[in-house]
Amino acid sequence: MSRIRLTLAIGDYDHVRDLVEGDIALEGLELNWLRLPVEETFFRFVRGREWEVTELSLAKYCSLRAAGDESVIALPVFPSRSFRHSAIFVRADGPVDDPRALARGRIGIPEWTQTATVYARGVLQHEYGVDQRAVSWVQAGTNEPGRVEGVNFDPPDGVTVIGEPDRTLNEMLLAGELDAVIAAHPPDDFKRGTGRVVRLFSATAAAEESYYSHTGVCPIMHVVALRADVLERWPWTAMSLTKGFELAKRRSLERALDPNAPRYPVPWSFANAQRAVAQFGPDLWPYGLDANRVTLETFLEFAVEQGVCSRRLTLDELFPVDVDRTFKI
Repeated sequence: MSRIRLTLAIGDYDHVRDLVEGDIALEGLELNWLRLPVEETFFRFVRGREWEVTELSLAKYCSLRAAGDESVIALPVFPSRSFRHSAIFVRADGPVDDPRALARGRIGIPEWTQTATVYARGVLQHEYGVDQRAVSWVQAGTNEPGRVEGVNFDPPDGVTVIGEPDRTLNEMLLAGELDAVIAAHPPDDFKRGTGRVVRLFSATAAAEESYYSHTGVCPIMHVVALRADVLERWPWTAMSLTKGFELAKRRSLERALDPNAPRYPVPWSFANAQRAVAQFGPDLWPYGLDANRVTLETFLEFAVEQGVCSRRLTLDELFPVDVDRTFKI
C-alpha cells in the first residue's frame, strides 16, 4: 500500500526524534520534517496553514477553536511543557521574591496569547492576588521590536493592553518603564548575565515544585495539531500519528532513565530523572487526556478569564475523543 506523505513542523526534541528521523514506522504515513523556530512555525501555520501537521501553541489553538475555527484539530500529544514561574523577570533592584508587589504594576508581555504568559498571569492572579485588571499591560517583542499578536483577541473588561511596536521589553525593563516582563524566551540582559535582570522567584525550582505539589498542574505549552481537511480525508491519520509520538516518547524516556551510562551530556542527568520519577511517576511526560485533565482544565479556566478564549471550552471540543479513549500500546 502506498504511504501518504505529510509535512510536519516541530522542534528538535529528543522525545520526537525517533519519529521524525524515520526510526519509527508510521502506519500508512511518511513524514517530511520541517525544523523551524517555534515562533516562525506558529506564525506561518496560523496564517497560511502551509503544512499538514504542526507543533502549535496551546493558547493560540484554544483561541482559534473558541472563535469557531474548526480547520485544525489537536492530538492529545504535548511536545512542550514548562513551569512558568521561571518566565517572570524583574530588575535586580525590583520586587525579587515579592510577586504581590506587582499588583498595580506595569508588566510587559511579547503576546497576550502566548501560552507561557497565560500560565504566568494565572499563577500571579490565583496564587498571589495580582488582579489582571489592576495591572498595566504592555505588548512588545522581548528582544526585537515589531512583534505582533499571533491571533486576534478581545481583552476582558477592565484589562488594557498597550502595544509598543518600536521598542523591546528588555529595554523598557532596564529603563524602569516596566516592573516585570513575562516571556518564554528571557530578555537579552538576563541571558548576558549582567546581573541587572533576574527572575522574580530567586528559588525558581522550589517555587515551581511547590506549585505542582498543591495544584497538580504540570503546564502544557504546545500541542500537535492536524489540519481538519487531512483528518476528514484520512480519518486514521490521527491514530497513526498519536501512536508514533507515544512510542517515540517512550524510547526517549528509556534513554533518560538508563542507569548504565549517561545518554545526555548533563552531569547527574540520571539522578535528576530519578528524582523527577519520584515526583511525577514513571511516565514523566504523559500524553492523552486522563493524565492531563487537571492541567488542561486549569489552562482553560485561565484562558477564558484572560480573554484568550471568547468562551469556556470543553476538552471534547479540543481533541478527537476516540483517539484518547482507545489508544494503547
